[in-house]
Amino acid sequence: MNTSSLTRIVGGGIAIAACLLTTACTASKADPSAETPPKAVVEPDLDANNFKVDHPERFPLVTAVEHKAAPMLNVTGVVQPDIIRAVPVVSLASGRVVEIKARLGDAVKKGQLLLRVQSNDVSGAYQTYLKAQNDARLARIQLERAQLLYDKGAIAKSALEQAEATDADLRADLNASTEQLRLLGIDKEHPSGIVDIAAPISGVITDQQVTTSSGVQGLSGPNPFTIADLSYVWIVCDVYENDLDAVRVGDYADIQLNAYPNRVLKGRIDNILPILDPSIRTAKVRIEVANPGMLRVGMFATATFYGKQPEMHSSLPASAILHLHDREWVYTPVGNGHFKRAVVVTGNMLPKNQQEVVSGIKPGDQVVSNALGLQNTVEQ
Repeated sequence: MNTSSLTRIVGGGIAIAACLLTTACTASKADPSAETPPKAVVEPDLDANNFKVDHPERFPLVTAVEHKAAPMLNVTGVVQPDIIRAVPVVSLASGRVVEIKARLGDAVKKGQLLLRVQSNDVSGAYQTYLKAQNDARLARIQLERAQLLYDKGAIAKSALEQAEATDADLRADLNASTEQLRLLGIDKEHPSGIVDIAAPISGVITDQQVTTSSGVQGLSGPNPFTIADLSYVWIVCDVYENDLDAVRVGDYADIQLNAYPNRVLKGRIDNILPILDPSIRTAKVRIEVANPGMLRVGMFATATFYGKQPEMHSSLPASAILHLHDREWVYTPVGNGHFKRAVVVTGNMLPKNQQEVVSGIKPGDQVVSNALGLQNTVEQ
């Protein structure tokens, strides 16, 4: 092949390629859809709570039955001392504290020594006692003399009556001064400048206002101690205005402590305060509870009130309920080997290992009897 022929062939190829490129560009401009990629097909995800098992007969079903329960209202409260059973420790003598025998939080017995106070009141009270004693003795001598003179006709009856009145008055003064020494804790036969303050009742010291070397001011100052009898305490709860119809004075409530969640105590509603908190619209409800020894002032508690009209709930075997992720679930059949996991709200444990179900299923619904077994199968 000569050079001219080769040149014609190459030139023709280039012309054909240019023509094809021009045609492709023209077609591309004529059809805009040719530039977009093909549309992707997206399949929807399955419900994460639906499961399919190969042999559903391995998971027998159980039917929820009816359970009648009184309507419940749960509220929170705080343990507080019964103020009727809280007694202040009073020091009639003023002075300086020289010794403290008990402290805040201590359990004390009636008559137990709590503190000792050095007081100048003792000397004044003892002097008053000695003066009253001498006056009473002199009045008794004068009365005996007047009686003798009257019997002999030496004085009038009015003089005898005057001596009798004086004797009675001075004996009353002596009794008062003796009682004052007794209240101050002073032995009149062995007086001392130290006053002993004892516990007036048995209980727990819930307030302390004195320290060693501090001063007490008698009745005009704060009480050194306050002792509360904690054999009975109050649970004070906040109940919303809309729930007050479920609470009645005289009814009983179940009390559960955060510190002892498995222990249930009984308390009687003692009072419903007549004033609402205007900011949160709650009323204070006071429950009186016998203290078995574990109730401490300031503890948090949950009170459960029960209404008069029963409510219809469901009941299932405890094994049919799965505790997972801070929730409670059951598995219900949906056909063809499929099961659906549903959230339920449980209530109290019932006899024969049954569990109350407040919401989520209704009587007559079927669920898997062993929820944990099905859950383990799904996770494999």
